Amino acid sequence: MIELKNVSFAYVSEDVLRNVNLAFGPGVTAIIGPNGSGKTTLLKLAAAIYRPRVGEILIDGVNPWSASETVKLLARRNVVYVHEKPIMLRGSVADNVAYGLRVRNVPAEEVAARTEEVLELLGIKHLAHEKAQTLSAGQQQKVALARALAVRPKNLLLDEPTANLDKNGWETFIELIKELAREGVCIAIATHDRLLAMRLADRIALVENKIVTFVESPEHTG
Repeated sequence: MIELKNVSFAYVSEDVLRNVNLAFGPGVTAIIGPNGSGKTTLLKLAAAIYRPRVGEILIDGVNPWSASETVKLLARRNVVYVHEKPIMLRGSVADNVAYGLRVRNVPAEEVAARTEEVLELLGIKHLAHEKAQTLSAGQQQKVALARALAVRPKNLLLDEPTANLDKNGWETFIELIKELAREGVCIAIATHDRLLAMRLADRIALVENKIVTFVESPEHTG
């Protein structure tokens, strides 16, 4: 679980988000709102990439900004954040997917097994030896999601994850996220795709005018 308590955040001097109280628990929270409303900023605060100007972020009960370096690292590794335009590392698709496992010192045999598993899950096993930086935007999104899933995160934060996916990729993504939610993973998705939000979300958070309005379930949005 990730909790934001009385959180405000500013770029330079002007608040982008103000007095946010929000919790991402097991299941899917969709974050919606107009362009520039702060959806990405909200995810980066939840991932402890950005430090709040005021307020507190708790990742599974730990405030990474006030914890020791060791505890902070462990808390951050419980969260995986996938950018809207994911960064591909040099090397092959398999190298990219395996990266998070290797920095966590997962044994080599398990790295290989998990990498193959998620590549097959995303339907990109045939790209394993391709250079990741040469792939299409849609393929790179799948690689980024595979890289995230490989580490089996407790908390998964996704920024516009379907922006470059075709219909088949979109449907595959929906089924994957539903399965992760059933397994108890805490998932937050920032999206412009209202259909995605309606299909997936247990809860919807609307970001608008620097504040967050929390809606219990999609059917309550009217």
